[in-house]
Order: sequence, then C-alpha cells, then structure tokens
Amino acid sequence: MNGTRVTRSFKMQITAAPARVFPLLCPTREYDWIDTWKCRMVYSESGHAEPDCIFKTDFPADGPEDTWIVSRYEPPLLIEFVRVNPLRAIRYTISLLETAGGETNAEWRQVITGLNDDGNSFVRGLDEAAFRKRMGEIEIMLNHYLDTGRMHRHG
Repeated sequence: MNGTRVTRSFKMQITAAPARVFPLLCPTREYDWIDTWKCRMVYSESGHAEPDCIFKTDFPADGPEDTWIVSRYEPPLLIEFVRVNPLRAIRYTISLLETAGGETNAEWRQVITGLNDDGNSFVRGLDEAAFRKRMGEIEIMLNHYLDTGRMHRHG
C-alpha cells in the first residue's frame, strides 16, 4: 500500500541575504518572529537548529503532536526537517538563493505522506488555499522582522 501523498511549494521574496535569513529558520529563533510559534526542544547541543536537532510542536490544526528532526543542515542555503506524527510524515525543505541585489529567493517545499487510513484521509483533506495563505503570512512576518527587528503581530 502506498500512502496518500501531496507535494506543496511556496516561493518567497525575502528582503535580506541568506546569511541573515538562515539563522531564523530555527525552532528557538522562530519565537522572535512567528507570533503563534511554540515548540519543546528535545535535543540540541547548541540550543539552536543543527544536524539531528529534535523538537516537538503541538498545533491542533496540524493533527497530533509532531516530532521534527533536522535532517539536512547546510548554512546558509538549505535546511530540511522530517516532521512526523501518528497520521502523516512531512519532508519539509527550505532552500535559500541569494539574488544579485543581495536579497533571498526562498522556496518552502513540503512532501506530505499519510501513514495509515486516517492519515491518508487527513492528507486528502489538506486545503491548498489555507497553505498558501499561511505561507504568505510567514513571508510577511519574516520580512517585517528582518526589516524592523520586531515581530509582526497580525489578527
């Protein structure tokens, strides 16, 4: 049996170079710029994102509690997480490319796979419009933080 799989991608224009953006793609640094962020660090020697760092999140709209593992860590151009809960697994890759103007083209890509019948139903029910809306919000929050040094609060 193959699980149900969906691939999503979102491209962002970030107003800073990858060397400034990359450190913010970290479970502890996201508290600085994502207004709804909450995580529990399980393992990190540095206290920040690093190879094999593990943390947990619990966002009810995403299903049961997730365990995240940093599976690729290539500063300042790429970070990849494997994110798993009892319903589905996600390979979450964020790639950064510096532009000629010193800014960043970022691609946020998710490969989401159901792990069982309930997970397959969950994956089939994912809303592309909601994903795009949330990624647009993340782009606004990240650019605001990079431009002002302050968190953008919305809602």
